[in-house]
Amino acid sequence: MALLMAAAVVRATPVPDQPQATGTISGRVTLTTRMRGVPIATSAYAPRTVTRQGSPGAPEMRSVIVYLKDVTFQGTLSATPASIRQEQESFSPRVVAVTRGSTVDFPNFDPYFHNVFSLSRTATFDLGRYPSGQTRTRRFDRPGLVKVYCHIHSQMSATILVLDHPYFTTPGDDGSFTLAGVPPGEYTLVGWHERVGEQLSPVTVRAGSTTAAAISLPVNDAP
Repeated sequence: MALLMAAAVVRATPVPDQPQATGTISGRVTLTTRMRGVPIATSAYAPRTVTRQGSPGAPEMRSVIVYLKDVTFQGTLSATPASIRQEQESFSPRVVAVTRGSTVDFPNFDPYFHNVFSLSRTATFDLGRYPSGQTRTRRFDRPGLVKVYCHIHSQMSATILVLDHPYFTTPGDDGSFTLAGVPPGEYTLVGWHERVGEQLSPVTVRAGSTTAAAISLPVNDAP
């Protein structure tokens, strides 16, 4: 009788939930040329200035972020720390994406003082002036776009996109990107560039499958 009762107890033990099967979104971003005089339909953050200033040799693709829009993430959101260097009177990289709760370092590599400040609704702050070799750090606890500048060098600007989920990436130099571990469902895929804003595409993700996607961003002016 005791053996039978023990067996019954074992059979009644609940089985742990199995991990949810997920899918992948994979594709390529293409930077296209827009016709001269044709305005870009943009949802870009209104900046003090958005120029082509930046570190020499930085590919334009590094100013692109691919992400899913308005996603409700159920898991534990891990921090994704980032660093934006101050060098040659520029922020580098000038576009980064992080998860909510992450920190961004701003090391000064120039032989003179720099500053980092923002008047963005997502995060308003001023890290003060600091010399070469020093670093200032800021934590970002609200999702949204944060535009940062330097009080000393007015041409310097960078953008930080803070997201409430981990489904984002910066494409490779060839434009290729992959978003893995996405739960099955219908989503809006976003290709974002600092001078264009959001370009939206609907995508369907199925468990165990890879969804192909293509994003075109008209960031270049016609000659």
